[in-house]
Amino acid sequence: MQADIVFLMTCAIRENAENKVWHKLRELERAKRSGAVKKFGLLGCMAERLKTKVLEEVPTIDVIGGPDSYRHLPKLLAVNSLTGQNAVNVLLSLDETYDDVLTDVHPHSSTITSRTSAYVSITRGCNNLCSYCIVPHTRGRERSRSIETILKEVRHYVDAGVREIILLGQNVNSYRDFGGDQVEGKEQQQVKLAAGFRTLYKLKSGGIGFDVLLDEVARAHPDVRIRFTSPHPKDFTDEVIEVIARHPNIAKGLHMPAQSGSDAVLERMRRGYTKAAYLSLVERIRAAIPGCAINSDFICGFCGETDADHQETLDLVERVGYLVAYIFAYSMRERTHAHYHLVDDVPQEVKIARLTELNQLYRLSSLRMNQATVGTRQLLLIEGVSKKSPDQLYGRNEANQKVVLTRRATEDGSGDDLIDVGDFVDARIVGCTSVTLLGEPVAKSSITAFYA
Repeated sequence: MQADIVFLMTCAIRENAENKVWHKLRELERAKRSGAVKKFGLLGCMAERLKTKVLEEVPTIDVIGGPDSYRHLPKLLAVNSLTGQNAVNVLLSLDETYDDVLTDVHPHSSTITSRTSAYVSITRGCNNLCSYCIVPHTRGRERSRSIETILKEVRHYVDAGVREIILLGQNVNSYRDFGGDQVEGKEQQQVKLAAGFRTLYKLKSGGIGFDVLLDEVARAHPDVRIRFTSPHPKDFTDEVIEVIARHPNIAKGLHMPAQSGSDAVLERMRRGYTKAAYLSLVERIRAAIPGCAINSDFICGFCGETDADHQETLDLVERVGYLVAYIFAYSMRERTHAHYHLVDDVPQEVKIARLTELNQLYRLSSLRMNQATVGTRQLLLIEGVSKKSPDQLYGRNEANQKVVLTRRATEDGSGDDLIDVGDFVDARIVGCTSVTLLGEPVAKSSITAFYA
């Protein structure tokens, strides 16, 4: 490694991620001593959470900047250069959204997931205060960008050839523009939640909500696929569901983190809903959006979780049928409500056993759903050439599943050399595993043409 400055951008949500960062910091410390690196710094949530510990254990670090300090990096570097001392700014802002920062579009940009897709951040921070989560303490309270600046950034990427936009936020679907810029013909709305859900924080009135933003982005770019992550179930209002159902370019694969199927555990997690309310929301979504895939997150072994609680979670997974589930064993994070008020009393071996059982059940369910797609036609956005074989391409369907495509002539007579990264392709599903679909190209297409 040879560099003038190296910054590590970090997350503090999971312990494993922090462990990797500690290892990298010590590598950079050695690199600085050898002269391979002149300066190095730590940015993001881990910097805010562990600033004192970092200074104690890695004293040669030059800059420590929290999630809201990006604009101050030049000043921090100047202070470090002038004084030779650590430069630190981890203050959280009440209004910083970086809504006037546009990223150059190129394949190696952090906002570009591939040559085809781009992230557009629409909110920062979180108000939910779930008892296991450190995000509100490291990223601050929730604030949203204006619709005007979001639409401008989306247009910036689309004009550069991006074919998929991913709206991004810690609680993306609670987006609320309380600013002066309003959408023509749209009145300010009362903030609502999905039926049966509640919050720990007081809801504000007025502003323009996520349903309006989503509608505006989808209408402006009908041949660009729109996704969003990470949402909270409480903010899937009827209005949001209706917008998703109405626009063919909004992907019909929704992430709905459940975390647990036990009412007692959900209450200790401070999630704001019951198992029955969650299942009712799933029913409303599937009635309005037939064939909609649902993904989720689960935590195994949260404080006080019993075998009966775990069985409730298994029951939820079986009843919903998740296409993708991200399952984690609980690890206590400092500064959270659970850290101060609950006891991490489930043995690690029990957590792992429950995680394994939940994962096996989800995999069986996912495999059955994948098998049911064999013979169907799906619209894929091609992302690249398979690493396993140059004779195969891969792309993703609406549900965000990876589909490996045989690289042969399409049925409509066009050559395979006409299919390239960034193309939408009408494909027939011919096989599957528990996580991947196998397809054959039928024709090049577009979102409007495929759904016409």
